[in-house]
Amino acid sequence: MGVVQGEAREECGVFGVWAPKEDVSKLTYFGLFALQHRGQEGAGIAVGDKENIVVFKDTGLVSQVFDETVLGALQGDVAIGHTRYSTAGGNSWDNVQPMFRTSPNGTDVALAHNGNLVNYAELQAEAIEKKLVPADGVQGQGSSSDTAVVSALLADLIREEHTLLDACEQLLPRIHGAFCFMITDGHTLYAARDPHGVRPLSLGRLEEGWVVASETCALDIVGAAFVREIEPGELIWIDETGVHSKRYAETTRAHCVFEYVYVARPDSVIEGQTVNNSRIEIGRRLARVNPVEGDLVMPVPESGTPAAIGYAEESGIPFKQGLMKNAYVGRTFIQPSDTLRQLGLRLKLNPVRQVIEGKKLIVVDDSIVRGNTQRKLIRMLREAGAAEVHVRIASPPVKWPCFYGIDFASPGELIANHGRGGSDEEIAESIRTMIGADSLAFVPIDDIVAASHQDAENLCAACFTGHYPLGLPEGNPNADLVRRMKKGAEA
Repeated sequence: MGVVQGEAREECGVFGVWAPKEDVSKLTYFGLFALQHRGQEGAGIAVGDKENIVVFKDTGLVSQVFDETVLGALQGDVAIGHTRYSTAGGNSWDNVQPMFRTSPNGTDVALAHNGNLVNYAELQAEAIEKKLVPADGVQGQGSSSDTAVVSALLADLIREEHTLLDACEQLLPRIHGAFCFMITDGHTLYAARDPHGVRPLSLGRLEEGWVVASETCALDIVGAAFVREIEPGELIWIDETGVHSKRYAETTRAHCVFEYVYVARPDSVIEGQTVNNSRIEIGRRLARVNPVEGDLVMPVPESGTPAAIGYAEESGIPFKQGLMKNAYVGRTFIQPSDTLRQLGLRLKLNPVRQVIEGKKLIVVDDSIVRGNTQRKLIRMLREAGAAEVHVRIASPPVKWPCFYGIDFASPGELIANHGRGGSDEEIAESIRTMIGADSLAFVPIDDIVAASHQDAENLCAACFTGHYPLGLPEGNPNADLVRRMKKGAEA
């Protein structure tokens, strides 16, 4: 859902720039702005000037954390930035990135991470055994994130003649899961992508420098020309001699299919395919496989808009905006009163009565996770005079949690698991009853794959299928529950 943070939440965004003749802190600031959709809980920038690394970070949106004074104090040749929401570790200042460590030989290291690690428990145990982190927390004041553990282990490997590059080459093959790392020692910019390429990561060229970012939209906003995607299992480093590359692991691709459904910005390009085009194509396919009579097609903004456009184009039913979104409602520090809290969704969305009154609506949304938002939305549309509300979802039912960087609920909280049916059609009918729609249908997974223009074996669709190509993490209660569910199904 693109409406309320309580549904599906994105992972993180990372950005790095090596450009000694540029204002790297401001470039990073604008890059993080472009990646704000990937996380709204915290933001940080680390800048290196060959002698020191300075890190500034805080909870909140990018615009809340930084101002001209702060950016003016962050001067250097290389910078990395991060915009975050919590997947491993709580939402506190200690867990905001980039993380900072000093190695045994005095080298400063800053690290930012997008993703989730499968062998986090193993790495944490190693860091505790080496006394790099306290047993009751991780790093400094008690960060509990996997990023803090990786930072500690990486810095510890930089000893005597060993460099940060040596440390990366030693540690990266031992890290399992979904990750894009951005790292600097103040001299060089390093970037690494996991061997499955779960999350996107791209390289861009400035006139006199280089940029690496989670999505190509961040390259666009800073005026960097897209060069190529960082390959799965690839480590690159950038310094005054140019861009260098090394494969540190064999690859088995498993790109996250949900990037096409919801996570990535529509103007980003992944594997040569514009995300917006993929979403429009998903909408067209949704109209073909699940048509319904209606007076107008309307999206749940903003993430449902491209699929709704595709649905309208394919069905020939007019597309109209029947819901107005308040663009200025993000993370707020002002809590509404009980009376205002009951209004809930209206803080972000408000129906246009003149558009929807008396009409049969086809409401297109990107996904349905817990169903709370859709239930409130349908009630709101009916109160505004809608004659019928037919819901069309531009993804399959979300039946399984994600352990690779997207904050889906536990299996029991997912609305797709609340009914008795096992097929998508039976699940849709069960959900339809629960949320009060006149009809509800999902797009099949095969159509999502086709719209991505990738081979099915190169995609991770675990949240829809329950097949986890990277395996399940140890010591995770939800992962243990999934294992029990799978054993029960096999039995």
